[in-house]
Amino acid sequence: MIVDPPPGMLMIVGAILIPLLGRFQAYGALALASLSLLLFYNTPIGTSGQVELFGASLEMVRIDSLSRIFGFVFHLAAILAAIYALHVRDTRQHIAGLIYAGAAIGACCAGDLITLFVYWELTAISSVFLIWASDNERSYRAGMRYLIIQVGSGVLLLSGTVLQYVETGSLSFADMTTVDSSAISAAWGLTPAATLILIAFGIKCAFPLLHNWLQDSYPESTPTGTVFLSAFTTKLAVYSLIRGFAGFEPLIWIGCVMTLFPIVFAVIENDLRRVLSYSLNNQLGFMVVGIGIGTELAINGAVAHAFCHIIYKSLLFMSMGAVLYRVGTIKATELGGLHKSMPLTTIFCLIGAGAISGFPLLSGFISKSMILSAAAEQHQLIVWLVLLVASAGVMEHSGIKIPFFAFFAHDSGKRVPEAPWNMLTAMGIAALACVALGIAYPLLYRMLPYDVEYHPYTVTHVVTQLQLLMFAALAFVVLMQTGLYPAEHRATNLDTDWVYRRALPKLVGVVRTSVQTVDRAMRQNTVAFLQRAVTAGSRELSETGTLGRTWSTNSMAFWATLLLALCLLMYYF
Repeated sequence: MIVDPPPGMLMIVGAILIPLLGRFQAYGALALASLSLLLFYNTPIGTSGQVELFGASLEMVRIDSLSRIFGFVFHLAAILAAIYALHVRDTRQHIAGLIYAGAAIGACCAGDLITLFVYWELTAISSVFLIWASDNERSYRAGMRYLIIQVGSGVLLLSGTVLQYVETGSLSFADMTTVDSSAISAAWGLTPAATLILIAFGIKCAFPLLHNWLQDSYPESTPTGTVFLSAFTTKLAVYSLIRGFAGFEPLIWIGCVMTLFPIVFAVIENDLRRVLSYSLNNQLGFMVVGIGIGTELAINGAVAHAFCHIIYKSLLFMSMGAVLYRVGTIKATELGGLHKSMPLTTIFCLIGAGAISGFPLLSGFISKSMILSAAAEQHQLIVWLVLLVASAGVMEHSGIKIPFFAFFAHDSGKRVPEAPWNMLTAMGIAALACVALGIAYPLLYRMLPYDVEYHPYTVTHVVTQLQLLMFAALAFVVLMQTGLYPAEHRATNLDTDWVYRRALPKLVGVVRTSVQTVDRAMRQNTVAFLQRAVTAGSRELSETGTLGRTWSTNSMAFWATLLLALCLLMYYF
């Protein structure tokens, strides 16, 4: 029996009361997130909430070193987003944001797969309202696609959970990479249950070819909604992969692909929030590589990078959200020169850009270097080189392109007020955290799952990273000066979502047209046949005088039934 409420439950239940607060709804959301953090901080390490369900044992709450750090950073992200949203008067966003954050926190503290599934689906259902809150046709369509994909991930998770129970008799959420030699193994040496669960996690983590729901939906959300979205869904998937598939080698190569392919699309993308969405894919790739390597240093690196990424990515989305809020557009072709009227937002964005690029003394450096060192220790030369190239790529599109085209580049002539005070406060806290984590990194390292001695500020690490960053900056300048840098165009770039946004609708249209044509032809032929039959029958009856006879009840019932059957058949076709 649970004495204290499960982590995140206060935010989920409290969200129901938000409409009663009137114009203080935003402050109520902030208070709930802060109080939830206080309760979580005082929750002891261990398990609770054991219940029996249909003969299976469920462990609803499990607090250990891994769930502790994810729950902590999820709370911080919820508080930052709540501060950022203090000016918002949309009840939907406050309710959806609280439930979404609370469900993510509950999921990372779940000890069994059924509890994980419940929270997993709750994150999907609540977060879609943050996309729909934009109240336009594009956001509605993007939200529907997002919801279908996220619910599909939940269906796969539930299917894998059922198979897991059938195979093992257990619903425990633990390592799934150990395969019994007597079991029927599926792809990559995993059981069918583990394979389904891995795909479910992969959808939420935006694996290659499963990723484009992210770029499709996040940029269509409100400025506040995107900040919430950037923090929880994909990092919950990272946590789940660490819990269930740490050391699973194919994840190394999946992660490598994730770090590289977004670079191309981010360079040619005009919507700056879509650029950030692609860079989110890139950063997730680093975490997935660390999970695949699976050593204590690599797992620590993946966890530390997820922690730092939540903060600096929120900062970047907050800065772009502030631009969207004041200017009304986030297209690179329509921005520029905003440093003159939004100087504080510009500074905060530059700090976030430096953090994501891995500049020394900022948070991204002390987490990303752990994953690079883990790859080097395992003699993964190709992986190490791929991560170096990916680091240069993220410097180009998030470290340079985002602040350059938004605040500098050509002067668009737009002069707008600085961001509201609450937006600046949230950005300032996030920027301070980026600097503090880069300098006081031992505080973060002490929270990591494993006790590993690691020092990021060695001469080799610092010099290598600075050389890489300077090379990326020089390449950007040369490409811009020579005119070789891809020009920004007013267009929406499609990659794998071309399949379901263009190809499938056309295919459905062709099939619908074909069915309608066949249906029309069958109807016409059937009607013509019946008309000929009725005409011939009438002529025969008139000649024999049959119409003048009295028919029996059985005959009338037979012909009435036959006519009804024909009408039903015609309706079906």
